[in-house]
Amino acid sequence: MGEQVIVLTDLTKKYGNFTAVDHISLSICKGEIFGLLGPNGAGKSTTILMMLGLTEPTSGKVEICGIDSTTNPIEVKRKIGYLPEDLGFYDDMTGLENLIYTALLNGFSRKEAEEKAKELMRRVGLAEQVNKKTGKYSRGMRQRLGLADVLIKNPEIIILDEPTSGIDPAGIQEFIELIRNLSRVHSFTVLFSSHNLDQVQKACDRVGLFNHGKLLAQLEANKKAPSERKTSGLMAKLEALQKEQERLQKERQERMNKK
Repeated sequence: MGEQVIVLTDLTKKYGNFTAVDHISLSICKGEIFGLLGPNGAGKSTTILMMLGLTEPTSGKVEICGIDSTTNPIEVKRKIGYLPEDLGFYDDMTGLENLIYTALLNGFSRKEAEEKAKELMRRVGLAEQVNKKTGKYSRGMRQRLGLADVLIKNPEIIILDEPTSGIDPAGIQEFIELIRNLSRVHSFTVLFSSHNLDQVQKACDRVGLFNHGKLLAQLEANKKAPSERKTSGLMAKLEALQKEQERLQKERQERMNKK
């Protein structure tokens, strides 16, 4: 096993009586693309917020590159590039201008910012769109620009939260190939959060199945296996685990009603 750069230990987050994340333990290695797979409300986004140090766990621990996210959130943010589902850019500025602005905020000189922005536009396949206003970008182009934006500070880890939402099928495939290529060439560790099984299995090396705040299972995404076989196997596992979870919840509710 390689160097562990994301380590969650018995991680739990409660809001009153509601448990959003329930005693999750997970390790992700350097250079790995790990998928968080589960329906909306499964606990994926809350887990990500705790990794980023944006919300404190009720109990348990998060370590990013050996740094505690709860006690050292600013230091952790220097290690992570985060791409949320909903992107925010200045629509009246070009893609290049948006990247330059981000680079300046991260302490680059004007010359360094311009060079870095142009390099990243090329790396994410937007070299021909440098002069187009961001407000005229398609959803897929905005996601590529968002990826360039998180790469400005040379993060060791990239977290993608539902990154393919609203993109057409061809754009999704291109974005997944871009992620895999960047991870392979630059040894980024990528956390890919999604509710879409097909996309996660294509993008990731390993997959964690989330539901009702629990990490139900971890599976290898064998790229050499036939696609249909992979899909049916993962889906069957996810559906079986979800049904078992629902059965247990129903039994608990019935017992509570009898009291």
